[in-house]
Amino acid sequence: MTRASSPDRPGRPVALARHRTTWAAALTAAVLATTTACTSLDATGQPEAPVSSSAAATVHATTPGLTATTTSKPPAKATPKPTTTHGSEAASGAKPGAGTALAVLATLPVKGRAAMTGYARDQFGPAWKDVDHNGCDTRNDILARDLDGVTYRAGTHDCIVLTGTLPDPYSGRSIAFQRGQTTSTAVQIDHLVALGDAWRTGAQLLSPATRELLANDPLNLLAVDGHLNGQKSDGDAATWLPPSKAYRCRYVARQVAVKQRYHLWVTSAEKSAIARILGTCPGERVPTGGLTDVKVVTQKGPSGTSATSAPSSGSTKSSGTSTKHPAVAAPVSKDDCPDWAPIKGNESSHIYHLPTGASYDVTDPEVCFATEAAAQADGYRAAKR
Repeated sequence: MTRASSPDRPGRPVALARHRTTWAAALTAAVLATTTACTSLDATGQPEAPVSSSAAATVHATTPGLTATTTSKPPAKATPKPTTTHGSEAASGAKPGAGTALAVLATLPVKGRAAMTGYARDQFGPAWKDVDHNGCDTRNDILARDLDGVTYRAGTHDCIVLTGTLPDPYSGRSIAFQRGQTTSTAVQIDHLVALGDAWRTGAQLLSPATRELLANDPLNLLAVDGHLNGQKSDGDAATWLPPSKAYRCRYVARQVAVKQRYHLWVTSAEKSAIARILGTCPGERVPTGGLTDVKVVTQKGPSGTSATSAPSSGSTKSSGTSTKHPAVAAPVSKDDCPDWAPIKGNESSHIYHLPTGASYDVTDPEVCFATEAAAQADGYRAAKR
């Protein structure tokens, strides 16, 4: 504490009584400041309600000086702005834009998986046929398209790919390709819509020539990591997706394009999986390219369907003929089958129900059949009630 000598009382320390007046003035100023702070604007720009000095400020004093600490009322929290996540257009139910994969997905029929009865790889013709008649087989065409730094075997007119580097879309890695009995499998050609999946979703009703086009259409083919191709097998989007999330939008968009071109259907689970992916990229367009003169023709399948032909959309063409109904169809509503295919097939149990059956009216059909023989040929058995 600092003391001073009084001029009228030499040598005697002055008690700091005169500082009482100064201390009282400071206290008064602090209270006034507190009152002012309590009527200041809050975080929203509005005057705050007055509060008591005991709640709004704490004053600490020492002698001879005054130390005041004022704790103001915390400012009101500002209301956070709403945020919009990527893909919220799809999540909010907004209508997808024309030409987007979401818009095309909405047009694809939804049915259950047909049985694998009669499936074999040769149902889709010889592997890697030169369907575009450019003198090179389809596998080498795709390798040449998808690999970087390609070299060719001499004397093959730049048809047989010897080496190259694949920027693998499924894993995001770079993979060296070298043609050879033990090395070629490092890079394989994947059918984006696997042939087994295509068979279960309508390809068994296509003519052999149409299936051959499906198996060799560059739109449906992609050079990828051989291990991941084997891992995918014949899975659809509900059971397998590329590990690289950056490629998933383009992956499912190409599946949608292929299924539209070749008049294949999607299962309910598959459609939901594709829609979920496209919901993160609602502007993803349906890719084009590949074969440009595809005649989609149906014919007698394992269940005895009659030959028909259906038009293809986009840049493809159709043969323009049509006769009888096929033997397998999608339901026309949640509970009803078409009049010409009245038998209800339940995919989960692989049981079919006749119109006269006790459970017919309460069965939610996954697929409809024209005849019992058609249902049985696709692996369904008759209901016991």
